[in-house]
Amino acid sequence: MAPTLDESVVPLNTGFEPPLTSGEFALDLIRGQTRRLGNLQAEVLADRDLEPLHQLRVSLRRLRTAMGQFAPALDFPDGVSVRRIAVVARRTGLCRDLDVLHGRLRDQFLPRLPEGEQDSLEGAMKRLGQDRAQAFSTLQEALHSSRYLKLLARLHKWQHKPRFTALGRLPLMPWLPDWQAPFTAGLFLGPGWFEADPLAETLHALRKRIKQARYSLEHFDQWCEPALRGWIQDLRAAQDHLGDLHDLQILHRNFILGDSLKKSLKLPVFQAELEAQQQLCWIQWRELAERIYTESHRHMVQRQLQQLGQGG
Repeated sequence: MAPTLDESVVPLNTGFEPPLTSGEFALDLIRGQTRRLGNLQAEVLADRDLEPLHQLRVSLRRLRTAMGQFAPALDFPDGVSVRRIAVVARRTGLCRDLDVLHGRLRDQFLPRLPEGEQDSLEGAMKRLGQDRAQAFSTLQEALHSSRYLKLLARLHKWQHKPRFTALGRLPLMPWLPDWQAPFTAGLFLGPGWFEADPLAETLHALRKRIKQARYSLEHFDQWCEPALRGWIQDLRAAQDHLGDLHDLQILHRNFILGDSLKKSLKLPVFQAELEAQQQLCWIQWRELAERIYTESHRHMVQRQLQQLGQGG
């Protein structure tokens, strides 16, 4: 008997794979990060180890980047937005920042100080611990809040039946340069690249910009040429140097400039160690920055970004 119309259109095993669309690619990124959020939740709330909190913070950042980067391709339901993810991310950020500061004081500075200065910093570290306990309590509330749980539930539901825009239904590959462009365009124009003051706030703003560019490009790592992968690693190193400078700036502001000159005179060794680390980190950052923004390097990066996905 001849097949009916419905039976005749059942897909055959022809070996043909339809091209990956932008929406499908974004869906896979979002699914991976929301799965990680679920896996990390219990460990974060148990608070027995600092690493799960760090990983949760990274996953929230990567989720925000994926949702924001591919927003023109995705049709999210009401209540699902980058802004709502950012609210929880800020709560994790405060806890993590306090953990990092406490760890720096404990591991990098305290062992090198004379007993009197150790005693002074022990009190400061105790206050940091109290601040961290309060920040963690706020984080617990955020992770248990109905708003956050509803957000995750809606995002999971959307993943089971995703909706894409017309752009999201188009093949990904021809659009690779366009998907990265908003995150890398003008990156070298930030004033932080040319800053002469290691305590300047422009450096912190540049660090955030670099982080966004790196996260967005890492989505396309499989299509990057080796030179472009090397540049992404340079961005990671730049982010690390600027992060170290920012942490040292906070310590300098809180412990050297924060209270009074009298207090700073009680911590001469700590002040000298802190300034030495700032100087070393500053030299490392300037060496890297001056190499990254050379004309030949910038042109190489710009050329490869425009050719993203066209090789091989």
